[in-house]
Amino acid sequence: MIAAVPAACAPSGVGVGLRHAHYADFLTSPPVVDWVEVHSENYFGEGGYDLHVLDSVRRDLPVSLHGVGLGLGSATPLDAGHLGKLKRLVERIEPEVVSEHLCWSATAAGHLNDLLPMPLTDAALDQLCARVGEVQEVLRRPILLENVSTWLRFDGDRYGETAFLAELARRTGCGVLLDVNNLYVNQCNHGEDAIAAMNELAPGVVGEIHLAGHRVTETAVIDDHGSRVAPAVWHLYEYALRRFGDVPTLIEWDTAIPPLSVLIDEARLARDLQSRVYPCRRPGGNATDDCAV
Repeated sequence: MIAAVPAACAPSGVGVGLRHAHYADFLTSPPVVDWVEVHSENYFGEGGYDLHVLDSVRRDLPVSLHGVGLGLGSATPLDAGHLGKLKRLVERIEPEVVSEHLCWSATAAGHLNDLLPMPLTDAALDQLCARVGEVQEVLRRPILLENVSTWLRFDGDRYGETAFLAELARRTGCGVLLDVNNLYVNQCNHGEDAIAAMNELAPGVVGEIHLAGHRVTETAVIDDHGSRVAPAVWHLYEYALRRFGDVPTLIEWDTAIPPLSVLIDEARLARDLQSRVYPCRRPGGNATDDCAV
């Protein structure tokens, strides 16, 4: 197993994604959550209502920036304009953590609006290490990389996805954003063992956990972030807490967005599970060092 490296870490406790449908809720009566996460690209403008809302929320709550468009695994040169806008947003918001995806999304012909799976090879690892290093140098901070859900794997893969992430973290100093729902989706789609995948990661490398819903179709399980967290994913989350500690956790919900109260209830369930696994955790904080599991 790869040795642990210090990871960037999201704010402690349980957060929810800040989405346009809930702006009014946050502005008029801030909900009882520990932090919020936003998609970085939605706030790249130099002004406007979205950035106004984020500035307002940031005064009350810690913020995590989660990118969906940098495409670090792409073979094309890193988009300097995109990275510059991200740097400007980081300097303005001063987020607790910045994260991206283990994916590619661009070709010489243009940008593809998807989080496409990486070939998990030594050549891809070398390229990604250089790209992560470049991003971290520009932002002057370590970032987190998230495992993604996929519909396919490449015949030439030499690593499992989490083993690939572990080596990436060891070589670059980045951390891992562990999406537990994506592990479950890939277990269903590829027959991969989600528990074994988590065991490839040393406890200290995981700086944030994502929980979300998925949709089951006749062809595949789709990570659509459009429903409550499934029981099987809650079960995997409990294992993740026991392995990685009382890691900050986000409830993601991006399609068929319900009233904010539903997200708050999901956050409550995550917090309750954290408290069961770590009964001596500090209110609003991480488990104490002597907390038995």
